[in-house]
Amino acid sequence: MTTNCIIFDIGGVLEITPETGWVQRWEERLELPPGTVNERMRDVWRAGSVGSISEAEVYKQVAARLGLGMSQVETFMDDLWAEYLGMPNQELIDYVRGLRGSCRLGILSNSFVGAREREAALYRFDELVEQVVYSHETGIEKPDLRAFEAACAGLEVRPESCLFIDDVAANIEAARAAGMQAHLFEDNDRAIKRIMAHLGTGSLPPSHAPLG
Repeated sequence: MTTNCIIFDIGGVLEITPETGWVQRWEERLELPPGTVNERMRDVWRAGSVGSISEAEVYKQVAARLGLGMSQVETFMDDLWAEYLGMPNQELIDYVRGLRGSCRLGILSNSFVGAREREAALYRFDELVEQVVYSHETGIEKPDLRAFEAACAGLEVRPESCLFIDDVAANIEAARAAGMQAHLFEDNDRAIKRIMAHLGTGSLPPSHAPLG
């Protein structure tokens, strides 16, 4: 019997992550031309996304490249994480919680070193699904097909039985190329309807009820 599976992206799907303008504010504070922060930090951001640098080294590089003292570095990184973590998409999270036991559940996320600990503490994603695959731990980012293969292998499911939900079109195309079904996230209603169609259900799970 084929086991149905749903795999979610985090940022822009399970988390709502609007831009906060924190980089621009730091450039203004440091009197740097627009784009300077990301230009100086680009290789560090890249290294952090594939786990080839430690979180401690990220802090050291921020200090060295932007000329910041340690207290400024702490504030800078707090601003980075505030945008990165955003806020929970509570409606979708509650719906996913109601799916547990009816299908396999996973997360596949392009991430940054330190994300697992912070997202587990804030949102308990490690308890919401059976497996969380982070790029900073595997060294592989979406849309690399190996990322999708790793997610399916970890859940012990066939790609064609999986529905992948992401807010980036290139990742949706890659998931389909890997043999998965995929849905481009636009809003909760359409995502939930697509999940129900994938699972062959016409209504919300009994456990999905409004809180409070």
